[in-house]
Amino acid sequence: MYKPTVAVVGRPNVGKSTLFNRIIGERKAIVEDTPGVTRDRLYAEGEWLNHTFNLIDTGGIEVKDEPFQEQIKMQAEIAILEADVILMVVNGREDVTRDDLFVARILQKSNKPVVLVVNKIDNFEMRNDIYEFYQLGLGEPFPVSGSHGLGLGDALDEVAGHFKQLEMDVEEDTSIKVSLIGRPNVGKSSLVNAILGEERVIVSNIAGTTRDAVDTPYTYDGEAYTLIDTAGMRKRGKIYESTEKYSVLRASRAIERSDIVLVILNGEEGIREQDKRIAGLAHEAGKAIVIVVNKWDAVKKDEKTMRDFELDIKDNFQYLDYAPITFVSALTSARLKTLFPLIQEVYESSIKRIQSSTLNEVLVDSVSMNPTPTDSSGRRLSIYYGTQVSVKPPTFVLFVNDTELMHFSYRRYIENQLRKAFGFKGTPIHIISRKRN
Repeated sequence: MYKPTVAVVGRPNVGKSTLFNRIIGERKAIVEDTPGVTRDRLYAEGEWLNHTFNLIDTGGIEVKDEPFQEQIKMQAEIAILEADVILMVVNGREDVTRDDLFVARILQKSNKPVVLVVNKIDNFEMRNDIYEFYQLGLGEPFPVSGSHGLGLGDALDEVAGHFKQLEMDVEEDTSIKVSLIGRPNVGKSSLVNAILGEERVIVSNIAGTTRDAVDTPYTYDGEAYTLIDTAGMRKRGKIYESTEKYSVLRASRAIERSDIVLVILNGEEGIREQDKRIAGLAHEAGKAIVIVVNKWDAVKKDEKTMRDFELDIKDNFQYLDYAPITFVSALTSARLKTLFPLIQEVYESSIKRIQSSTLNEVLVDSVSMNPTPTDSSGRRLSIYYGTQVSVKPPTFVLFVNDTELMHFSYRRYIENQLRKAFGFKGTPIHIISRKRN
């Protein structure tokens, strides 16, 4: 299911971080009375009315030139680009300021749904002071107290109301979603263009030329796909964004929307620490994965080069041992023909269903070949029955006598046996042990 993103935006010292912490239920953002303390965007997950959403806390935006102010403004503008819904926060203990008006103008240009929150309204009598905020032109102001949680429910009801339309729009699209994730300048946009055979996405040697995620429809072998190219990072003088933080957020949002994730590596540069972090997000999300080594044309090769690179991948991405690897060149289109057959095969694996009778035959054979473990008192794990409960990824429930007896190593053994019997190429497998009643 699509996970919307909400950005908390406003000038400094209006209580954005306090609201952020209140919504996510923990003290993640730094809270201090000094304006401008929050310099970087913070990301977390919130939940309201059975809706799960990403929440972004931003630095303040001001007209005057204060230290870090240009950077903070850019942080907030990027958060606005990321957001599906924007929560603008103002200070109910002060009059409307020039900075409030400045922020409101920025938000109006975004054409995104905006919910106006008047913070620091700590008692009922103070609600009479909120009506001047109508002049911001953002609709009805919602009085809240971030410190005490008062009135926050009404504001979040309004936010969640915008989610329904977003989810409906996403559900109407039945194409297979394929996202391309990776560090800036690994060639994600070049790969999309090479697949499409035309210059649909801006390509440059400057890391991060792509600012926004780009969705492009594509048909292969009669199947409809949507290619999701994720943004990198652009440096502009002294105004800059943390490359790692930005690319990881882009990857996270693209992964949530995807059926298949292409983890793009730069064949020239080899594997970097950030590659592993980004790939780990796809694995943890349970998405089907293909590892794509791009720029293979630029690598000096002998008969061992490809094998050595594969071994390096397997060593650095041990948790992705199920993911196939392919080597391509977006520049020359070399080996691009290998890509979509792999994508199709991996997608079929992610939606594969196994009959319970067949599954249990494999479980019986697996236990007979490698008996279940015992604990220190001699109690042995018994697997009574197994059934598949979902796909994307394939998820199996095993009914056992005691879930604590299901050690990680034996769960891993069962997973390997299922892969041996049924394939599941390119997709993670979830195995859940449940005590039989």
